[in-house]
Amino acid sequence: MSRILAIDYGVKRTGLAVSDPLRIIAGALETVATKDLERFIAQYCEQNTVTTIVVGKPSQMNGEPSETMKYITPLVAKLKKAYPDKEIVLYDERFTSVIAQRTILESGIGKMARRDKAIVDRVAATIILQSYMDSIGH
Repeated sequence: MSRILAIDYGVKRTGLAVSDPLRIIAGALETVATKDLERFIAQYCEQNTVTTIVVGKPSQMNGEPSETMKYITPLVAKLKKAYPDKEIVLYDERFTSVIAQRTILESGIGKMARRDKAIVDRVAATIILQSYMDSIGH
């Protein structure tokens, strides 16, 4: 089977999550410096069978695209060009960072670890992925 890779894009850091091969469970993968994102994706896709890449689509409360979309649109175009054999999906990510922070707080992780924004990025990517998989019936 193949995996689904999810991206919670950030200007400085990007959280990544991946499904299990059966596409049942989403799990945190990594947080990478955004400048290294494309290299990381290339290496990951070389070592694993990925058929879908889900990119979080940030929107404002009124549904308008957020400021970050100006970075995400070119990323999606690059991904589509680099991986014509993969489905590239934009998926609504509203509230994922808030949900991620709440999830981390409720998990009992210590205060110092909760300050690590990289954890929030990975958890947000995991929430995006799980939500996407739930929406398509996986």
